[in-house]
Amino acid sequence: MAIPRNEARNTITPSSGNVFADLELANADERKTQMRLAFAINQLLDKRRLSQVEAARQLGISQPKISALANYRLAGFSVERLLHFLNALGCDVEIVIRNRPRSRKPARTYVTAA
Repeated sequence: MAIPRNEARNTITPSSGNVFADLELANADERKTQMRLAFAINQLLDKRRLSQVEAARQLGISQPKISALANYRLAGFSVERLLHFLNALGCDVEIVIRNRPRSRKPARTYVTAA
């Protein structure tokens, strides 16, 4: 049964804070982590005004891989590999592990850039 057009517009579903979980995609936390890391890498590359060829040389990958990274096509990039790229760009990466609050059921993974 189709929802009438005017009713669909009035329905608001709050976000969980993870669009991948909201879309019920597998490995939602890992995908969000990959996206946040890729965003940080792309910001660094943009800030340094590196061409894709220069960025590829600095990260030790091919230019087509830089293009995929720039367009957030992240299927070929593990979290570990993205962390390595940040190190290659001169960034320290700090991982903090702590107990989740009792008020929240599932534990989460967060990535924040300074």
